[in-house]
Amino acid sequence: MAAKIKKGDHVVVLAGKDKGKKGDVLRVSPTEGRAVVQGVNMMKRHTKPSATNPGGIVEREAGIHLSNLALIDPKDGKPARVAFKILEDGRKVRVSSRTGESFDR
Repeated sequence: MAAKIKKGDHVVVLAGKDKGKKGDVLRVSPTEGRAVVQGVNMMKRHTKPSATNPGGIVEREAGIHLSNLALIDPKDGKPARVAFKILEDGRKVRVSSRTGESFDR
């Protein structure tokens, strides 16, 4: 199955404590069904000092389930469902179900 959400996509959170927040996808783990989105689902991590790291409390993003994310439609900026379309040159691209606008460059 082709991935509907990829690294670099602009998404909105549909459910949970960060509902409504928007951000770019930093990392996707398809086997776990989770993605890390910039500025969403922040957690505090207590780290030990090391040669490169001074240690202390570091805030970073935790993973969020893919079912709680939706791609933002490039045409109107609203959350959109994803469909797939095969172009004349044989490429398979992701398109918005509502507007037909392509998410892929």
